[in-house]
Amino acid sequence: MLIAGMDAVMNDPVSESTGRRALAEPPRLRRPNREQSLLLPCCLEDLLPADHAARAVWSVVERLDLSAFSAPLKARGDEPGRPATDPQLLTALWLYATIEGIGSGREIERRCGCQDAFRWLCGGVPVNYHTLNDFRVGHGAALDELFSQVLAVLMHKRIVSVRRIAQDGTKVRADAGRHTFRREATLQRQLTEARAHVAAVKAQSDNPAADARRRAAQERAARERVERIEAALAELPKSGADQQQSKRPDVRAKEPRASTIDPQARVMKMPDGGYRPAYNVQLATDVESRAIVGVDVTQARSDHQQAAPLRAQVERRSGAKVVEHLLDGGYVQLAEIERAEAAGTRIYAPPQKTGNDTAGFAPKRSDGPGVAAWRVRMGTPAGQTIYKQRASTAEPVNADLKRYRGLAQCVVRGLAKVRCQALWAALAYNVMHFAAQLVT
Repeated sequence: MLIAGMDAVMNDPVSESTGRRALAEPPRLRRPNREQSLLLPCCLEDLLPADHAARAVWSVVERLDLSAFSAPLKARGDEPGRPATDPQLLTALWLYATIEGIGSGREIERRCGCQDAFRWLCGGVPVNYHTLNDFRVGHGAALDELFSQVLAVLMHKRIVSVRRIAQDGTKVRADAGRHTFRREATLQRQLTEARAHVAAVKAQSDNPAADARRRAAQERAARERVERIEAALAELPKSGADQQQSKRPDVRAKEPRASTIDPQARVMKMPDGGYRPAYNVQLATDVESRAIVGVDVTQARSDHQQAAPLRAQVERRSGAKVVEHLLDGGYVQLAEIERAEAAGTRIYAPPQKTGNDTAGFAPKRSDGPGVAAWRVRMGTPAGQTIYKQRASTAEPVNADLKRYRGLAQCVVRGLAKVRCQALWAALAYNVMHFAAQLVT
């Protein structure tokens, strides 16, 4: 019966003509109408769910003491001047942006106008990229204190302890190319040319027909070039002294050079084996909680002398003693180990294998008591077990900051500003991982 009915429909001339007519007409579609009026939420609180990361960041920031950021502001009470952007807002924007892997002030400004999380943080306050970029690098001491403040809260709540820390260094590419490095003779010649250019630009500024803004920009660019070359010349002696610390005779024999773009950058060996301008970022991580407890940025091409300064920084920040310090072989210096052991810090680092001593664990006649104890310790199963925690603690933290928090490439120039970038990355990491504990 069903088959017979279908045959009847298929052979029905009316149904066939209706089908042809339907195919000839355009399909019914739902098309966008961007001219229609919509009733959108007008309350910013409705833009984000209660558990959004931006809310967590703001909850942390509003509990922190940011008075050091506000101290330089001049618009107070009845004093003249435009109201400044709240440091709480700027801090929250940079923390949330860094957590999201955004390191550009221009990109943050763009998202403040179109992305709900940034719009919610701004709360209707306009923010431009000049303000954002200036804030990121303009408060180095206050930012360092803020990092210590977060660490103090975590230690007070017994979430973080610095009893056992792991340290690792990473090379971060500078915002300068190798082709910008010049020897002294070249820098002196370029300085003479740059000063002559400044004089020529000033002479042109006497022409009233020239555009005032264009003249000012040209003069500023010419002056800044002179300042960069002078800074590069000033860095040459220090760069040469750094080269003399190298174990390679060919490196020590080279004439020192400095960059005209970022004079404080140094050419370093990168993880891929190549040599590029970079900074050496040192991070100390609490083994138990995996919180970052120390940050430093240096121009050192190796990690040889970086253990003691960072350990001292961690103890200064925390007010507590580092009892066990886990390091890789690049940090090993016998004199430093002797001093650390004498001060009550046990070092866990692999001894160098030399001669017939394949393990390096046997104390040597020239060893002091601290170095001898270190060698014996590293030859025990307990010592090996503790040392293995270094790679699983420090290296993932470094990788996180480089891959997800924008620390693979310097976006600013100069040692102080790069240190600010590293502090923002470390602070964002701690806030991201411990936001719930920081607000309870």
